[in-house]
Amino acid sequence: MFEELNDIKFKCEQCKKCPLYKTKTNTVFSGGTPNSKIMLIGEAPGEQEDLQGSPFVGRSGQLLDKILECVGFYREKNIYICNTIKCRPPHNRNPLPEEKQACREYLDAQIEILKPKIILLCGAVSVASMIPSNTLGITKIHGKWFDGPNGAKMMPIFHPAYLLRNPSNEVGKPKWQMWQDIKEVKKLYDTLK
Repeated sequence: MFEELNDIKFKCEQCKKCPLYKTKTNTVFSGGTPNSKIMLIGEAPGEQEDLQGSPFVGRSGQLLDKILECVGFYREKNIYICNTIKCRPPHNRNPLPEEKQACREYLDAQIEILKPKIILLCGAVSVASMIPSNTLGITKIHGKWFDGPNGAKMMPIFHPAYLLRNPSNEVGKPKWQMWQDIKEVKKLYDTLK
């Protein structure tokens, strides 16, 4: 498994299928630990991710870590983190369809090699990438389970950047909803062998 992931990572780092390779500092292939239970798919690297070569390392990543740790998930122990695309779009804009398409083989390879049982779709871009038939916004479908590749269960969750912009912990608000969603993820995770 590790050798296959390293081969795909090397190929990804050499990629020139879209113009983003010209403006990136680092390819942001993945973070966390490869495993077959849980994978989180984010949107695209931001500035800090591009500089450090690792996903979710800025303010959003710090909040994501706190959320995950509340239910006993830790990057270095039991969650694999990647993005729909591996190079930062200029000015943190959303990835263009052709950029997502150019990078899709790397994401598909990560999913195929690891065969995660749970896939968290973090933010609207990853939801659109993995559930293209969905016409509802993430505020309508977060916390719901969808069938994913290789029998995985996929759940859309709010992006931590959205939670930073909506910081209230009040019942019914996005941060409170995220807490409910992550508890559901933990329930399913605990049933996995």
